[in-house]
Amino acid sequence: MPAVRVPAFAKVNLRLEVLGRRPDGYHELRTIFQSISLHDDIVFRAASRPGIELAIRGNLELESEPVEHNLVYRAVEALRRALRIRSGVRLELIKRIPAGRGLGGGSSDAAAGLIGYLRFAGRTLPAERLVEIAASLGADVPFFLFGGRALGIGRGNEIYPLPDIPRRAVLVVSPQGISVPTADAYRWLRARRVTLTKPAADPKLWRFCALCWSSLGGSLSNDFEAAVFGRHPRLAAIKRVLLRGGAMEAALAGSGSAVFGLFQYPAQARRAALGFSNEQTFVCETLSRERYRRALKLARSS
Repeated sequence: MPAVRVPAFAKVNLRLEVLGRRPDGYHELRTIFQSISLHDDIVFRAASRPGIELAIRGNLELESEPVEHNLVYRAVEALRRALRIRSGVRLELIKRIPAGRGLGGGSSDAAAGLIGYLRFAGRTLPAERLVEIAASLGADVPFFLFGGRALGIGRGNEIYPLPDIPRRAVLVVSPQGISVPTADAYRWLRARRVTLTKPAADPKLWRFCALCWSSLGGSLSNDFEAAVFGRHPRLAAIKRVLLRGGAMEAALAGSGSAVFGLFQYPAQARRAALGFSNEQTFVCETLSRERYRRALKLARSS
């Protein structure tokens, strides 16, 4: 059986609003996801023994957990149970997306694990069932089954495709030595007594989406910035340097700790990256839904 290789693309949040606490203890979000070309890779190969073997290499700053806890392992395990497959598979996860930076690397790996294993096994699942399995692995995982630009509501797991923006260069700055667990970011947000219920003056989802990006410009925003920047002033300084370096917009990535800037041209992003010699940087670009679909060899949506 030939090996199958699947990319797992990172994301940034062009807008992220924390609307309030839900009865189930999670937070109600309103966000706009955007795929970017920075990616991990997962390689699937047949194994001589039953079960799942997983090897991880690459950017492993936070990869100290048992492999059975890794989201790729859990995704493939869930599919094998659903499809009643017993033959063995050997997985190699090549990490480039830094963990604990708000770039969705783990969730993207999980979605790529689902997509890649179905292709490797020559099997299919109804889209509804695949999304259900994805949501059970994490709130962001369903987005990575589709990619491009999309509205996320609920816990971020209800996904609605949005028109693509013009391609932009992206400079992601991953600060050395700073990671932000999502639970900590929420706790800091509450500690600052930031209002977690948005005023009723702007209730329309269409307005929320339209504010994010037009064909000529945009307005990035992230409710976590005040709380996270308060704990880590270095991140606020990174954002300022990005804007001074020519970024059209800049923002915290998810709940952090990466900060990203959007540039009109890749050369601008590469020049700006020279100002961050003490940080890890990635020059990449936004991905349209069509490019995302082609890269993962996904069937076109009807």
